[in-house]
Amino acid sequence: MSQVSQDFGSQALRGPASLVAAGRPGLEEESAPSAEASKPYQLKTMSTTERTMNALKQGVFWGVHLMCFGALWVGVSWVAAFVCVFLYVLRMFAITGGYHRYFSHRTYKTSRVFQFILGFIGASSAQKGPLWWAAHHRHHHRYSDTEEDIHPPSYGLWWAHVGWVLSSRFVDTRDDLIKDFTVYPEIRWLDKYHLLAPIALGAAVFFLGYFLNLWFPGLGTSGMQMLIWGFFISTTLLFHGTFVINSLTHVIGSRRFNTSDNSRNNLLLALITLGEGWHNNHHRYPGSERQGFYWWEIDISHYILKTLSWVGLVWDIREPPERIYQEAIETKKQRLGQA
Repeated sequence: MSQVSQDFGSQALRGPASLVAAGRPGLEEESAPSAEASKPYQLKTMSTTERTMNALKQGVFWGVHLMCFGALWVGVSWVAAFVCVFLYVLRMFAITGGYHRYFSHRTYKTSRVFQFILGFIGASSAQKGPLWWAAHHRHHHRYSDTEEDIHPPSYGLWWAHVGWVLSSRFVDTRDDLIKDFTVYPEIRWLDKYHLLAPIALGAAVFFLGYFLNLWFPGLGTSGMQMLIWGFFISTTLLFHGTFVINSLTHVIGSRRFNTSDNSRNNLLLALITLGEGWHNNHHRYPGSERQGFYWWEIDISHYILKTLSWVGLVWDIREPPERIYQEAIETKKQRLGQA
């Protein structure tokens, strides 16, 4: 397996030069983008076909939610509930450890094969492809909590949570923000045909339930029950488990660092998202793979990636430098002094 070259400084994104001059905390670890890459989003004039596809996208999104009510007819079994939880955790890791910490921020290195696996599992969460996801997230870090941010809570919690996802404004992948990964044709293919992954997963869990019913009828499951619980309910929970980071971690929680945005740390959201709730930490030093900077800050994605590093699947995991910990101490002292 060939190694993915990722050594371009301690971060994959950077705010405009004007923000550097303003001294935005948390951004100095990033490399400066081109003028083209710094352009904000523009409203897009959509063709009739594009409008139809966007309406279809919204219909599918709400259709996934509506299918959850199928549980009233198919019931539940312990095996279906287990698959639901397992696929939630697996795909949440692919989003947090893959889409976010790898494709968006490149906080560790891995092989070309394993990066595709991470991307495919992430795509099965029905949150589009890795290039689309990471490019939009990089834009968020450049303009976090400003009027050019794509999902600031100041536009309303609904917009920050899901409105921006359903908007026709953010349909396309911003290739200019993710050039470091567009060099891989298999990743471009996955991003273009991202719907194949959730369709394949839905089919797989249906046939799992179908054959379990044939071979082990005592389990009390079926193809439709497994489809409802293993795919539709799990995916719906995954949607909102991911989206709360955009909507709530800039509103609810504590602030260890004086970043220029409103990012906050929140234990409950960290548990829901396998560690993403330590959002103020992350915005202060996005070049770190671990987002729970201290041992008591639970960060399950970090534990998984650390374990994978022991068997050689990932390596060069980046952590916050000592000066970041010192800054946290000094900030705490200043606040206590002001109190």
